[in-house]
Order: sequence, then structure tokens, then C-alpha cells
Amino acid sequence: MDKHFYNEASAKKLGWEPAWFGEKYFDDKLVRSIKKWQKDRGLNGDGLCGPMTFRRLWTERQADIDDYKPNDCHYSNYIVYNGEFHPIEWDKFVLWSEKGGMQAKSGHYYDYSGRPKRKIRYFVNHWDVCLSSKSCQSVLDRRGISVHFLIDNDGTIYQTLDMQHAAWHAGSSRTNRPSVGVEISNAYYPKYQDWYKSNGFGPRPTIDDAWVHGSKLDPFLGFYPEQIKAAQALWKAINGATGIPYECPTNQFGKTSTKYEQEVAYGNYSGFVSHYHVSKAKIDCAGLELKELLDEVKYDIEILDKIKN
Repeated sequence: MDKHFYNEASAKKLGWEPAWFGEKYFDDKLVRSIKKWQKDRGLNGDGLCGPMTFRRLWTERQADIDDYKPNDCHYSNYIVYNGEFHPIEWDKFVLWSEKGGMQAKSGHYYDYSGRPKRKIRYFVNHWDVCLSSKSCQSVLDRRGISVHFLIDNDGTIYQTLDMQHAAWHAGSSRTNRPSVGVEISNAYYPKYQDWYKSNGFGPRPTIDDAWVHGSKLDPFLGFYPEQIKAAQALWKAINGATGIPYECPTNQFGKTSTKYEQEVAYGNYSGFVSHYHVSKAKIDCAGLELKELLDEVKYDIEILDKIKN
């Protein structure tokens, strides 16, 4: 592979410059600098600024921005599926067409306008390894991919496109076409804890006992409680709109599965999953106890039904 050509093409597509690695040109010096940058951060030192390296680089640069301001948004109470509005019980929800909204770019998803209603079988949870949903959307735009929903640090949920369309979020057409996805904002690495505190969000929980694909992960930042509540409200709305059952892959003990699941990866599953269930190369959302959280949603619904009756 011509690494000079690859990096130049990557820079043109994603919008980075050799100066981001302290160099001037697309040459061997840049390849060596990228390798060093990657190895210093525990990445595979191949000298190529691909999607994973770019996302890490982008987040580090964003952390240096000291003028962070939350979006000024108009809030809605509905998610959109095939042009139809379905209620969501959450007071901070923003559609792409509203003030402060964010929209997936045309050409970055499978457009099913005018086609029969898309059959959605499962919902994929991701973390974004970014400092905010706005930053995440910028990365998605630069990479030419998309996701239906974003959950920000304060629990604000953004819908970026109608669920009738199949976002490019889960790796392949086999997994993208039958699914819907969310990127939950979380920069993941503990070194960003100070950024969250200095920008008024408070410290994130630290997860130090998570396993995925048979390996224990180093300690990492978890989701804020408000983000978890937002995710649960979104799952409930998704169930109401699509009929996706409150199920997730489980192990022999009835706990959330912590490994790749072939049935999910092949697009044959129906329920709520994490990205690592789809791919052996992914670890998000390790530590997210889907089974327990989905059971909470089901329990709350059962209690409300009893009260009504």
C-alpha cells in the first residue's frame, strides 16, 4: 500500500492536515509521526490515519477548545418513522428539522423514500468516543456515515433522519438495513474526565470491571445517569413505533451477553443490542447492562398499566 497516497486521500476526505501530527507534507516523516502518535495511545502503529485514528485525533483536538457552549434547541416530543410521528416521553428531544437539530447528510445512508415501510428488527447502541453529540455528528459527516439518534452529555436526544432510511452505522448492509442506531456521547478515555468537569457536566462514572469478547477492559469512562434515562426513554419510543421487543442477547445465566453474537451480525435478531454484539472488532457499549435496563423499562410499563386498570 502507498501510505503517502492513503494519508493524502484520507486527509482530503476527513479534513485533517499533516500539521495535526507536527509535519508539513504527505511523506515518510508523516508516516513515522502517525506511527508514534498511534503507539503512544495504544493503537496499531501502521502510519495510516484511518477512521479510528482520526476519531481519536479529532477528540483530542476538540478537548483543547475552551469555548464549549450547549446548543440552543427547540424541543419536540415525537420520533419520526416513515413520516409518521410517534411519542417519546422525554423533555429534551430535537428533530433534525428543528432549531438546534442535526441532520445526516444525503448520500450517507440508504434512502428509502417512497418505498414500502422499512422493517426494523433491532436497535444498536454505540458510544461515540467524542466529547459531544455535535462533535460526533461532525465526525460522521467527515467519514461519510450516519446514525439515526445521538444522545448528548446532558441527555438531549437528537434524531438526525427518518427511521424509514437505513443509516450507515453498524458496518455492513446486512446489519444496517434491518436496524436503527444511537451514538451516546462518551469520550471513553479517563484522561478526558477533567474536560467534563471543567465544562460543567461533572465527573463521569468510571467503569473498571467490564468484559467484552472474553477480555477485561482497562478502566474507562461510563455514561451519565441522565444519558441512561434518555436511552431508556428512546428504547421505549422505539418499541412503540417499531414493535422491537424489550430483549437483548444473554448468556447462560440470563445476564447481558458480553460477546459477539452471530445471529445479530447476520441481521436475524430482534431486540436491543450493543455494537460489540455485531462485530468482534468493537467494544461499545461494554459495561452497559442492557438486560437490567430493559427490564426496568418493562417493569415501569407494567406498573403504569396496573395503575390505569
